[in-house]
Amino acid sequence: MLSDFHLLSEKVGRLAELAQALRRENAELRLGMATLTAENADLARRIQEAHQRVSALLDKIPMPDHDEETA
Repeated sequence: MLSDFHLLSEKVGRLAELAQALRRENAELRLGMATLTAENADLARRIQEAHQRVSALLDKIPMPDHDEETA
């Protein structure tokens, strides 16, 4: 009977350690996700800015006359 309690106590201890390890891992993953989310938002902003700059440059390029296209 005493060995059953000892075995159960060891299993509960391992379960508590596993739960704590999972909590730490979850916290690390949440932090990593927050970091990557911020990085993704920054990259999306930079892509949008580049798109706007390219569009502005394309708008400045003069369109060829129709006569020049056929020549």
